[in-house]
Amino acid sequence: MSALALADVRRTLAAHAPRIIPPTAQHAAVAAVLRAAGDDTEMLFIERAEHPTDPWSGHMAFPGGRVDPGDATPRDAAERETLEEVGLALGHAELLGRLDDVEGAPPGFDSLVVSAFVYHLAERTPPTLNYEVRAVLWVPIAHLLDQARRVPFYWPREQRTTHYPGILVGEPDRHVVWGLTYRFLELFFAAVQRPLG
Repeated sequence: MSALALADVRRTLAAHAPRIIPPTAQHAAVAAVLRAAGDDTEMLFIERAEHPTDPWSGHMAFPGGRVDPGDATPRDAAERETLEEVGLALGHAELLGRLDDVEGAPPGFDSLVVSAFVYHLAERTPPTLNYEVRAVLWVPIAHLLDQARRVPFYWPREQRTTHYPGILVGEPDRHVVWGLTYRFLELFFAAVQRPLG
């Protein structure tokens, strides 16, 4: 397994110029939150609570959500949603950078643009979960880069099962990061010059 020091993340993201898609009526933002863990860095994921109207119900994700009219910027939305969902205040956290914007939505939903912001959280504040979140996991970067944790994720869709690339996380390995969150991981690791491959 391969660790990734926070200093390397800081250095490479500072030089990264993200692809920004012009704002649309449908816009969301997420926060990829990091903290130092010895020689490695950990990344925060949430397990979404089960809800019949949530297309990502029960899935692994970064904290985040729709950009509301009261949010001045997508970054404000990412910080507000992180505070609401897991009780972590990012207003004074170190913003390490922004990843490329991504367009996408699950079948049957309007397309939207999603922006992702990367933060370093120095304080080890315990999370406070709201009704949208079942659990929080801090996952070592080394686990995300470990090829042995790569698995296909099978998702039933329109009377057929489609498989997507995924990464096993958690102890024991009972969660799979896939879909849009996996795409942001690809963008993150490309930006820090450690591509998932």
